[in-house]
Amino acid sequence: MGLLDLCEKYYNTTNLYQVLQINEKANDKEVKKAYHKLSLKVHPDRVPEDQKLEATEKFKVLSSIHSILTDIEKRATYDETKCVEDDDSYISEDKDWSSYWRLIFKKITDDDIKAYEKEYIGSDEEKKDLKRAYLNGKGDMDYIVDHVQFARSEHEDRHKEILNKRLAKENREAKESEELQSELGLNLGQNSLELVIQQRQESRAQQMIDQLTAKYAGGTKSKGTKRKAAPKAATEQRKSKRRK
Repeated sequence: MGLLDLCEKYYNTTNLYQVLQINEKANDKEVKKAYHKLSLKVHPDRVPEDQKLEATEKFKVLSSIHSILTDIEKRATYDETKCVEDDDSYISEDKDWSSYWRLIFKKITDDDIKAYEKEYIGSDEEKKDLKRAYLNGKGDMDYIVDHVQFARSEHEDRHKEILNKRLAKENREAKESEELQSELGLNLGQNSLELVIQQRQESRAQQMIDQLTAKYAGGTKSKGTKRKAAPKAATEQRKSKRRK
């Protein structure tokens, strides 16, 4: 089985960028960070014995992808064709991907991983990863467990709570957007709440400008009227004197 087949098997996509959860414009530093992040979850030395076989295969896939996307020529070929040259060779038993990993990253102890896990759990990064996995996996919890770091069965209730809060927030924002559109008489279709709010702010700003313009323009006109009235009064006085 070749690399792309294994990508499909373990990550439900043959797109190398999607496996690493990065976009096609990601630079080498971003590729390395994504590889490091995902490989920690499946590194054969850091999983229970009953998970080593599958973890090893996933680790090979991630390492192979990293080696392709950080090679200028190989990446250019993949970007153009969406195919991998010598596909089967990347998963060859002759390749020592653990040594490859150690060449790229410093030696990490169990204490390092525990400290990172403690920092990651409950962080904004975890929430973003959960949302991405939820959308990509269409709500499938098995997919979420496979694509979110340190996701284990004991975290499932907490993950569901985070996702429920996120969905509730998005539904609330969508409702507010509809209310604002109705209030402003707008028909924006799928436009964002931010655009509606921006237009509302612009409308209020224009109202303020109109009010200021009316205020100061009115003041100027009033003064002008008084200045014109003065000569008329003087004329009436002169006429009165003549009659006398």
